[in-house]
Amino acid sequence: MFYYLNGIVAETGPNLAVIDCGGVGYACATTNYTLAHLKRGEKSKLYTYLHVREEIFEIYGFSSQAELNSFKMLLSISGVGPKAALAILSATTPDQLALAIVTGDEKALTAAQGIGKKIAQRIILELKDKLAKEQSSFTSDGAPMHIPVRNDKSGEAAAALAVLGYTSQDISVALKGIDMDTLPLEEIIRQALKRMVR
Repeated sequence: MFYYLNGIVAETGPNLAVIDCGGVGYACATTNYTLAHLKRGEKSKLYTYLHVREEIFEIYGFSSQAELNSFKMLLSISGVGPKAALAILSATTPDQLALAIVTGDEKALTAAQGIGKKIAQRIILELKDKLAKEQSSFTSDGAPMHIPVRNDKSGEAAAALAVLGYTSQDISVALKGIDMDTLPLEEIIRQALKRMVR
């Protein structure tokens, strides 16, 4: 229903941003990461997710497409609701989350409030399984393109970006020209994400 909200930041609070769009204030549940990018009284754009359940009608807002993609990805895991997904994204950035999933780093997920070891293990397991099933996609010429889960940085970065829902073609373009030899894996992922959200 809403793709994004573009307006003035009217209010902020713990996990909350109110965006004034033409005189209407939209309350968006959000993350610490997004709140750090917002300033009261300034114009801002939040990519949104509308959660409707019984009588609940909630808008979740994020400063980047990568963060919104991460949120949706977390909601696809059984047992992970909007509040848990928000808690994870308040404790970690999209690139750190992708890295944690690819490397199996449970501690990065359990650092989020209310996320225990079992749910962290489930998130890692289910998203790795999802990645394995979607590894083979097709390029525009119809040839299969694999995103391998390899030990080299290029393969791990590609796998992490695939976990976030990006296509193999987008990943290939985003990783082109990044210095794989000297940059740490997290920085490679961060740079690729920046290229994809331009």
